[in-house]
Amino acid sequence: PHFVGDFWRTSRVPACRMEEVRNAVRTVLSFNKREAVYQVVTLGVVLTTALMIWKSLILFTGSESPVVVVLSGSMEPSFHRGDILFLSKGNEPVETGEIVVFKIEGRPIPIVHRVIKRRDTVEGEYQILTKGDNNQVDDTGLYPVGKEHLEEKDVVGKVRGFVPYVGMVTIMMNDYPFLKVVVISFLSILVFVNKEK
Repeated sequence: PHFVGDFWRTSRVPACRMEEVRNAVRTVLSFNKREAVYQVVTLGVVLTTALMIWKSLILFTGSESPVVVVLSGSMEPSFHRGDILFLSKGNEPVETGEIVVFKIEGRPIPIVHRVIKRRDTVEGEYQILTKGDNNQVDDTGLYPVGKEHLEEKDVVGKVRGFVPYVGMVTIMMNDYPFLKVVVISFLSILVFVNKEK
């Protein structure tokens, strides 16, 4: 508590902003039980709707991750850090030249790179070799030891479209985790403060 008081005294938050925060806190504290339950239910409906939209996208696109954010510059100039990519995974095989998102065993974050070589296997499946447009060498150094190609099961989806730089918010929240708390707190306060009159 002492630290919080010191923080507010030493920060450069304008007095008018501080008054807005105080008013928001007073509004939340003035809720009766019925209003509080209503706001919690509203928040639950918003979260459930977002989850339903996400699951619908998974069903519609056939991809476990229908939307991803580019995290590095390895695909420049095609895609830049912060671009949002839309993926789909249909029945048609991946072809040389297409841009795919793939997962590598042991790495939690999928990678976006171009297919530079494709070969069919005896079992009727295919294997691919990938490379970032901005990289000097192919991705064999990223693959697990002893693996020279990715298999069909490693592909999350093909890139079907993108929106430039919108994903920078996600990158900033991953790079600075305290921003997640700030954004979620701010949105929660907005939900509670904007009650129906």
